[in-house]
Amino acid sequence: MDPKGSSSPCGACKFLRRKCVADCVFAPHFLAEHGGAARFASVHRVFGASNAAKMLARVPVARRAEAVMTICYEAQARLADPVYGCVAAVLALQHQVTLLQAELSILQSQLIHSRLALTGTHQTSQQFVFIPSSYSNTASVSNNGANLGLLAPSFDLPITEELKLSEEEDESNLIALPQK
Repeated sequence: MDPKGSSSPCGACKFLRRKCVADCVFAPHFLAEHGGAARFASVHRVFGASNAAKMLARVPVARRAEAVMTICYEAQARLADPVYGCVAAVLALQHQVTLLQAELSILQSQLIHSRLALTGTHQTSQQFVFIPSSYSNTASVSNNGANLGLLAPSFDLPITEELKLSEEEDESNLIALPQK
């Protein structure tokens, strides 16, 4: 019923072609002037007038406006997608959140790397390692130890001490390796 007391039916009662009573549960939420009949049509089609009235009657008066908005949204979503209804929107939003979290993670990683590059912590230091020019039986044991240092960068093992080269080895066999 109209708040002024006139006999104009609410949108729900207008749709149902019945007289709107003073204590109509639909009247405050489905006003005839604001497209209430069209909104109620989707609610009636999905839930039925009796079920919608029962749902609203169980909700406290202070929260009924939110309940009506929810019921209307669910009804319109069910009509648009009969299989999933509003769950389709929830799943789409969850997928979007997952994609945005992955993008955020990538951007945070890039930010960290760019900050480290700016502060100079990724400056490459060089270490000299002996690599024999030919593989022969004359290579000394210390040279074989030097070759083990070549494995360290690929396994992210820290090299704690510099390899000492013997005096008879010339500097033409030295190669600079970047450190991580």
